[in-house]
Amino acid sequence: MAQLRVVQWATGNIGTRALRSIIRHPGLELVGVLVYDPAKAGVDAGALCGEGPVGVAATTDPADVLALAPDCVVHMGRVWDATEIATLLAAGIDVVTTRGEPEVGGARLSAEDRALLEDACARGNASLYATGSSPGFVTDPLPLALLSLQRDFELLEIDEFADLSQRDSPHLLFEQMGFGREPGSFQGEARAEHFGREFSATLAELAVAAGRPVEEWTVAGEVAVARADVHLAAGPLAAGTVAAQRTAVTGLAGGVPVVRFRANWYCTTDVEPAWDLRDTGWRLQVHGDTPLDVQITFPVPLAELGAMTPSITANRPVNAVPFVRAARPGILTSDDLPPIVPAGIREAGDR
Repeated sequence: MAQLRVVQWATGNIGTRALRSIIRHPGLELVGVLVYDPAKAGVDAGALCGEGPVGVAATTDPADVLALAPDCVVHMGRVWDATEIATLLAAGIDVVTTRGEPEVGGARLSAEDRALLEDACARGNASLYATGSSPGFVTDPLPLALLSLQRDFELLEIDEFADLSQRDSPHLLFEQMGFGREPGSFQGEARAEHFGREFSATLAELAVAAGRPVEEWTVAGEVAVARADVHLAAGPLAAGTVAAQRTAVTGLAGGVPVVRFRANWYCTTDVEPAWDLRDTGWRLQVHGDTPLDVQITFPVPLAELGAMTPSITANRPVNAVPFVRAARPGILTSDDLPPIVPAGIREAGDR
């Protein structure tokens, strides 16, 4: 069985983990790496991700990727550039990406970008698929499996929990995310708008699958404060300041919630008001004639989660490569693919 020739595009936190997985994957052959940092140019791909030398040097030039004519690019770029993606597709190169813009068959794309990418897929006989963890795994195959048990559906709720107390990133927590601020000065409007854009398309698909299409959306953010002083890995957090944040995206039908995603990020569970803050992971609740309550956590010490969590987003795109290669041309949804599994190595054949 011939290996599929793959290029890893970008080597940030997630991209580095994906690069390592591609190198180790028995059905994939790493033929190139695109990096943004000039200091990484010319460096062996193995050295970039803690592996031994593999004889593939990184490049900063997208033209080098085109010249390699790979079967697929695993794209984890820092910005969305539809023209860049279209160039790859038109050259006959499949693209699997963690970027959210092409999710749900391109439902989030502008009309202009969608037309550009669909035309490129047709000209290159190539496929584009977006996936990751959240949105991705937790808003796609997992809830669909739970919905398959329902006949009288009412509401699907997905909660994401992230305990950041051991995250040693002061700038991220206190500057970017706003932990440790006075609650009155906290501004979460931009984050709420971001969540609305990120999750509404995937949640809408779930509601359609459940037979309750969304008619309107609400997005709301709120904070809770620490009851006592807390010393985090990133530094001190004072009592009375923001210690937990919650953002909810809710889809309604007939004025009643039918689907909801809630992000719960916190630095301590001792907060006011008291919230149900669980271990890092996800909780999915289905309300219907077959009520379900499913919780996913990670059996890893909290201090070690930072080293493990990149795999949550990186592995699924890598595992998807053989299935995307075998799929129809175009902007794909998960319905266009069989279940994505790690042993997903099969002959792609000629399209």
